[in-house]
Parts: sequence; C-alpha cells; structure tokens
Amino acid sequence: MSYRSFLVVCLLCLPVAAAPKPAKRAKNVIVFLADAGGTSTLNAASWHGYGEPQKLYVQSWPYMALSDTSPAGSLVTDSAAGMTAIVTGVKTQNGVLSQGPDTVRGKQNGTPLKTILEYAEERGLSTGVLSNVSIADATPAACYAHSNDRGTAGEIFMQIFNPRFGDGVDVVMGVGRKSISAGVAKLGKDLNEVSSEKKRPIYESLNEVPADNLRPIVVQDSPINLPEAARKALSVLSKNRKGYFLMIEWDAHTDDPRKGLDNVVGFDKLIREIASTVDLKDTLLLFTADHSFALRTVGGKRGEPLLKGLDEWKKEHTSREEVAIPALRVGHSHTGEEVLATAQGPGADQVKGFIPNTQLFRIMMNAYGWKEDSQQPTN
Repeated sequence: MSYRSFLVVCLLCLPVAAAPKPAKRAKNVIVFLADAGGTSTLNAASWHGYGEPQKLYVQSWPYMALSDTSPAGSLVTDSAAGMTAIVTGVKTQNGVLSQGPDTVRGKQNGTPLKTILEYAEERGLSTGVLSNVSIADATPAACYAHSNDRGTAGEIFMQIFNPRFGDGVDVVMGVGRKSISAGVAKLGKDLNEVSSEKKRPIYESLNEVPADNLRPIVVQDSPINLPEAARKALSVLSKNRKGYFLMIEWDAHTDDPRKGLDNVVGFDKLIREIASTVDLKDTLLLFTADHSFALRTVGGKRGEPLLKGLDEWKKEHTSREEVAIPALRVGHSHTGEEVLATAQGPGADQVKGFIPNTQLFRIMMNAYGWKEDSQQPTN
C-alpha cells in the first residue's frame, strides 16, 4: 500500500463529529419577579425563614447572573423602568412604562416598546399577569401597557381592552380595584360599563371565576391569594397548545422587615410548587428582581431569630425611621447594586455572568426562538 493510500484509509477511519443538536426551545416562559428582592433581601429571607444561608429554592438553581438595574439617565431605578428593561430589552426613564428613553415622564410620550407579552400575543400564545399589588402598578403594567407616567392607573388598566397585538393579555389577577375604578372614572368612564361593553367580566374575587372562563380578569380590593391565583392561571394558560407567557410578581419591599421577608419566603415556596408541576423540558423559569433595596445584614448570631428586637424597636420608633435592630439596618429606598437573575429550563444556560437587565428580555426571546423586530430600539 502506498503512503498516500495509507493516509486515505486512516482518514476514513477517523470518527465523524456529530452535528450539534439544535438548542431546545421553550414553549412556555414564566417570570417570577420579586419587587425589591435584591441579593441582600434574599440572604436575609433565607436566615429569617430557615435559620441558615442559601436555603431558598431559587438559590439552588443551576444558572445565575448578576443583573444591572440602572435606568436611562440615572443610577437607581424604580419598578417602571426596571420592569420595562426586562420585558422590552430597552432601558428607559424612571416612571415610564414600556416607552423609550425619549419619553418625558408625565409630559411627552416616547417610542412605544414591544413587550415580550406582546410578542407572545402576536404569535397566538396565551398570556398572563399576576400580582399581589395593584394590577395597574408599575411591574405588571409594564407587561401590557405603554404610558409616560406610571401613576395613571385608569389609563393603564384600560389598555387591557385595547391591545396593540393579538387579543391582549388573557389572564389578569391582582388587587387595586378601588384606585383603578377611580382612575377610570377620571377618564369619564365606568369600570363596570367598560367590562360589560368589552364582554370581559372583572371579578371581585378568585372564587367568582367560572371554570370555563379562559380569559379571566380578577381585581380585588382585599389581599389576593397569589398561590391560588397562580394555580388558576396555569390551569387556563396551559390549555393553549402553542404555549404561554406568565409573569408573577410578589412584593418584597422590606420597609416592614417581617412582612417583606415573609413575602420572599412565601414566594419562594410558590416557585418551588410551580417548578414541580410544569414540564421543565419545555418551560423556562426565570427569577429576578426589578431593583434592590436598602437592607443590610450588620450583625446577629446563629440560632437567634434574624428579627430579634424588631417588636421592641417598633414600640419606640416611627415607620419613617431606618429600622435598626441587632442583625439588620433597613432604610426606605431603592438601591442600585446588581440583583440576582437565576433560571432553569430551555435557554437557562444563557443566564450567566454580569449582564444588563435588558439581556433578560433577549434570553427569553432566544428561548422561544423569536427574532426581535428591526424597528425596536436597542440599548
């Protein structure tokens, strides 16, 4: 055998590299948004709930990043600009909902930004927005509405009935009925009449929702049972064979440390429950916060309650003062440091390193396998 023939035989015997398998796409995406749930708050919630660090379920997820939350033109964000960045991929001004950085709050509309919920609606997926605060507040509103001022509850809520894409958000569950009704009245309309005209009842409690209503709106005045709302929403959204997008917000502000940290522990338990019921082969779960908060762990001892001394402190101080107990100092302001973003499911491996919050939008788009519109601004 000639040397050339020998080389040919050797090459033919080499193993052929298999073509890379296409990345698994997500059919569904669920965003869990802890409002003001920064890393210091998560750490404190673990100590508060379990007496040890890193015991929250979301702290066990395999893929994580630190997400910058700064808005356009400032160092510290509010929920409107923070959530706008997450759901549109564009940083904007504080107080602005899903409009571009060319917006002047309360004075001038800017470029409308297409949200991940609107991309889903355009493609025939089912969509849902849940919150334990007003459903017209900044975080949920940024998903379905566009406004130069987050404070216009009536105008914001009315956009549910006048969507830019598809038939609009399908499942809406939260609180704020009184303030939303008052906001709609300022527009010269009656909330009940609007509901009747649009043939979409606005239920006053979760218990009123009929089992066959696939597009329920629930706006309560009393606190909402968010786990129950999430179960109802998922039972509806999962009926769509094309998939769904769902955002669940749970308030994690710690102005009242016990209430705030209890909320984080409760939210984490709900996330664990949902993760155990959905199919992680086709569902991307993404947990993050819109901004951090002025909570610092400054002391404390193992085996002692994290909130030791809080009740005594409350008796001697006003709610406007910085909370000062042996383990914690808690102010009343948002802060600008990076927040945790963590994920599991299709596309979760892209959640890594130090990233801007705008990247979370692109991670979700890539997980679905969707391309951004060319006219959408980027930053």
